Amino acid sequence: MSSFPELGSTPTSWFSTSWFGESPVWRALLALTVVFVLLATTGWTAIRNQTPAAGSREAAVAAWQDGSIDGRGLPDLADGPRVLADFFSSLTTTQQEHLVQRYPLVVGNMGGAPVELRYRANRIALDEARSTAKKRMNDLGLTEEGRQDAGRLMHRFESMLSGGRQILAFDPTGPGRAAEVFGDLAQARQVSVVVPGVDTNLVNFERTQRKYSAPVGMARALYEEERAQRPEERTAVVAWADYTTPAGLGVDAATGRLAEDGAVRLDSFVDSLAHASRVSLFCHSYGSVVCGVAARDLSPKVTDIAVAGSPGMRAETVAGLRTKARVWAARDADDWIQDVPYLEIGELGHGADPVSRAFGARVISASRAVGHTGYFEPGTESLESFAEIGVGALGSVDCAAGHSTQCQVGIPSSGIQQTGIHGSDSGKAGNDGTRVPEKV
Repeated sequence: MSSFPELGSTPTSWFSTSWFGESPVWRALLALTVVFVLLATTGWTAIRNQTPAAGSREAAVAAWQDGSIDGRGLPDLADGPRVLADFFSSLTTTQQEHLVQRYPLVVGNMGGAPVELRYRANRIALDEARSTAKKRMNDLGLTEEGRQDAGRLMHRFESMLSGGRQILAFDPTGPGRAAEVFGDLAQARQVSVVVPGVDTNLVNFERTQRKYSAPVGMARALYEEERAQRPEERTAVVAWADYTTPAGLGVDAATGRLAEDGAVRLDSFVDSLAHASRVSLFCHSYGSVVCGVAARDLSPKVTDIAVAGSPGMRAETVAGLRTKARVWAARDADDWIQDVPYLEIGELGHGADPVSRAFGARVISASRAVGHTGYFEPGTESLESFAEIGVGALGSVDCAAGHSTQCQVGIPSSGIQQTGIHGSDSGKAGNDGTRVPEKV
């Protein structure tokens, strides 16, 4: 249940259920064995200590709550995006800029604030964080490892400040959170949101090597593919790493505790997308757990939820998600996640396999994707299908081998491009890890 890039497509045979068959009893025992192995190798403290430390963001929120603008009190941040949007629309340009300069860590993360104000606020916050990290690089009171960590953060902040990037959220507290926009979010009618998985933090928000395994690379690739397919559409893609993810393959990754918190944040973020007429979620690895938990409370403007490399969505069937959105699932044949036990025992596990027929998702092809982190690589059918979902070209989606009937149910035949529905007729790898022979 990890987006561990270092694991890649390495098989984790000690997870495999093939030794034990499909008996629920054996699967339950296997799940418990996995937990005991994790506890023995990492310890309870290391794998459960994922509460973000208090920091500058918390102080900024406290200052906002006590603040005012020209004698007028500032709104409660819990009032929601619509109330906050009305507040900002009532301000003059000068008043708005004053709040950006005085409370950058608040305005930069505020659903309902105009996106251009959020971008400017986050540039201020990033510049301050860069200066702090640069000082820590030369702090002899830190260990060598501490100074190296500060250096990595400083370079990440410099990158995020470069080239007019549109940073929609930034919080340097603890491992950190961030979100970045590709396209014109304020004018977009169709918005795609990429929700990443385990071990996502500020340092690996983007990567130079294997860049499509990180949120920024995933979102940029999806945006470019959407633009290539429908250049006339007003689209935007958000790399949404604005929740605290599990660190490592531990109990936090095997439970839904952090997913519950992330789901609340995701629901609130979607509510803030006032200009979008439709929203699609693309959820990778543990991000699919977040999306599964969020599904029941999502805005009706969320029309599609697509998961890739999923350990489960905290449900046994699509109906159990309690959403009207279409649910899509993809898994590459050599993704090690398929060997994780798909079950729930108390708080452990995330439920049924989303690519299984019994779950009821629309299973799409992951042909040419490699391993657990390859779904957003350019040239893969998974990326192409994600883009088609994002722009509403549903009839062009590549169904997985043997799944075309269920995959395309409810989509008008007039919208189906026959070149896009060939999963059951190809020699591609099936999403259950098997290979389906070509028809002759």
